[in-house]
Amino acid sequence: MAGMARLLIVHHTPSPATQELLEAAVEGASDELLEGLETVVRPALTCSEVDALEADGYVLGTPANIGYMSGALKHFFDRIYYPCLEATQRRSYAVYVHGNLDTTGAVRAVQSIAGALEWREVHEPVEIMGQPGEAERDAVRELAGTVGAALETGLA
Repeated sequence: MAGMARLLIVHHTPSPATQELLEAAVEGASDELLEGLETVVRPALTCSEVDALEADGYVLGTPANIGYMSGALKHFFDRIYYPCLEATQRRSYAVYVHGNLDTTGAVRAVQSIAGALEWREVHEPVEIMGQPGEAERDAVRELAGTVGAALETGLA
């Protein structure tokens, strides 16, 4: 798929609620208007450095666990940090977080690491508390579609 922008969706999806949000992200990135976008979906625990290096931008999805991102997403960042530190600067990303109590720490942690990688946040974080409804799924669709559109148009 030469010439296509590549969006990597990295997720940790341990619950039905996070599965709904992942499906919404994939739908948003698969919008028929995004003809020049290839979407790759990888679980955080198995996403490789090569996956991250080959991507033009990222959608990150995580539950908030005890006020922090999931250990799986942290493992992803630990794994890719040095191989991607200089090679992925200025790439676009956005994050969605699902929590039952608080998502603030998880968002802050993702933003901190993404900032150290010098990634550019192109959509404000989507924070979902409790069971996601249609509005929350729509927000995640929009988030993924926005990152995809920015990549496809070269604005990212």
